[in-house]
Amino acid sequence: MFQRTIKILVMTFLCVTVCLTGCGNKQEPEPEQVEMPPEVEEPEEVEPEPEETPEESLVIEERTVVDGKIQSYLTGEWTNEEIATRRPIAVMIPNNRPAMPQYGLSKAGIIYEAPVEGRITRLMAVFEDFDDLERIGPIRSSRDYFVYVAMGYEAVYCNWGLAKPYVEELINRPNYYNVSAAVDGIHNPADEAFYRVDRPGYVTEFTGYLKIDGLFKAVERLGYDWNYDESYVPPFLFAADDVTADYPDNDTAFIIYPGGKTGNNSGGYGAYNPYFEYHEEDHLYYRYQDGKEQIDEYNNEQLAVSNVVFQYCHGEVRDSHDYLAFGVHGEGDALVFTNGKVIKGTWMRYDGDFAPAKFYDEKGDEIVFNQGKTWVCNIWQEYGESVQYGEDDDNLITPDIPSVPSSDKDDEKTD
Repeated sequence: MFQRTIKILVMTFLCVTVCLTGCGNKQEPEPEQVEMPPEVEEPEEVEPEPEETPEESLVIEERTVVDGKIQSYLTGEWTNEEIATRRPIAVMIPNNRPAMPQYGLSKAGIIYEAPVEGRITRLMAVFEDFDDLERIGPIRSSRDYFVYVAMGYEAVYCNWGLAKPYVEELINRPNYYNVSAAVDGIHNPADEAFYRVDRPGYVTEFTGYLKIDGLFKAVERLGYDWNYDESYVPPFLFAADDVTADYPDNDTAFIIYPGGKTGNNSGGYGAYNPYFEYHEEDHLYYRYQDGKEQIDEYNNEQLAVSNVVFQYCHGEVRDSHDYLAFGVHGEGDALVFTNGKVIKGTWMRYDGDFAPAKFYDEKGDEIVFNQGKTWVCNIWQEYGESVQYGEDDDNLITPDIPSVPSSDKDDEKTD
């Protein structure tokens, strides 16, 4: 029995061993791999760049209408849109002693002054704001160089009389807007625009005036378009609002003589010795002539402007009547006076009759004018040595601008 018990025990042991061995050979299933999403790197926090504020322009570039106003082509100042977007008028006005005082000049945006026969000067006043005036004048006759300058402003040109041999063909061209009194040489007169004013003590030639309501009637009858041409070129580059073109490194010029202080020259500015005096308190140049303030009869105020230009032009005497010719196309020397400073440079006009002269400094950059009225003096180049300016009368200088244009000097060398 014991042996039988032994056998049973042995057999039991063997069975257990076989079972355990079998279990040991069986592989446990590997745990299921769970695929984790790839780690996403958090982007570094970048400070947003501040938006660039566009730099404010220092000059007037594009004109836009604001509250019914727009910046004028002639002055840069805010002006009623209907006034600033129409063609100006250019009016011939005498500037000699027997004609004074003139009426309405202070309303002009640009005054152009040039010599005429007799070696005096005549004015061409360019107005855009003239609706409130009853009249402008007295009115005088035309010269071709004034006509060409008016063309550059796209102005309606107003005159009473003309130097017929040199003006008739030009002023009667079909593409030119002229309102003229009926005189020999004018093919389409507009007498409704002119009348005579009672001026006791004045000769008849200084009693003719432009009548503003008659001017509008004449323009309508003649079929002229008040709108600027699409290709219109403004005459000046103006400083933007609240900006002053100060030119701190340039010479100071508080007193300006287009014909010199003594006035003893025959280049047009000698007879009545005009000059401009700069006032720092209002940044204006006040006009004096014939030893006194030049006054506008319209408001009894002295004429004053923000900018003065000396535009040097080659001149010639045409005939025994002393009729003159000036080159107002091409280029030449120029002085621009603004904010009490003088800028030396050049003027250029190469784009035809209906584009104005433009003004550039010695680096070739367009000169920036301060907003306001401008007076342009045509300086007869051959008499340019008479020009003087300075900080005061005791410190006057004559600019180093040759009195004879370089082209004429070259001709002299080859003769």
